[in-house]
Amino acid sequence: MPAEAGDLTILQQAAERIISRYLLTNGAVRADVVSHATGVHGVGVDIVVVEGSLARRLKVKADPYCGTDSALIADRDLALYRPDAQCFALESVANTQTREPGWTLASEAMDLYYYCLAIAQPAEEVAALLAEPDDILIGELAVATDQLFVIPMSPLSEWFAAHFQEYAPRPVTTDGVPSWYRLVPRGDVAGGLEQGMVRDLGHIFASLRG
Repeated sequence: MPAEAGDLTILQQAAERIISRYLLTNGAVRADVVSHATGVHGVGVDIVVVEGSLARRLKVKADPYCGTDSALIADRDLALYRPDAQCFALESVANTQTREPGWTLASEAMDLYYYCLAIAQPAEEVAALLAEPDDILIGELAVATDQLFVIPMSPLSEWFAAHFQEYAPRPVTTDGVPSWYRLVPRGDVAGGLEQGMVRDLGHIFASLRG
């Protein structure tokens, strides 16, 4: 069962909260979730992080397709735990009617924080936890597996613009707006960019529980 649009919105919000908390516990002075302030901080910016005197704009992409437990995958109540695809889901067209470029091509963020996040809880339970403070959210969220990749946005956008047509389009609807994504094997992205540009920060969630 594929994740529904509403479920993906819940997952995105959880990812933004987890990543902002992670940044704050790793030296950031501030890490503000700004995805609700559309366009204020630039197109396709979800978090603004301040480290020392430097502010950076981040794009967050949450992806539930990283689960490996067959029993959890088969559980129809767990829409936020999907089978591992070993791909980056990159948006090529944000709106199929207007042909607006997707965030991979248009984002004004400096870095993409691509967060593979599989949660072994029903989406409605996760939605309820999102109304709670961070300590409760982190303490009660049933993250089964996670993996954070950090990629500089400008080189990724340039590479994707030249190669996205090599990958089959996949329709995705977010907040009622139909878009097109391309599933790109992680190795293709790592091989297409300069060595070291795709950084794997590993399983960050466990570190937040101390």
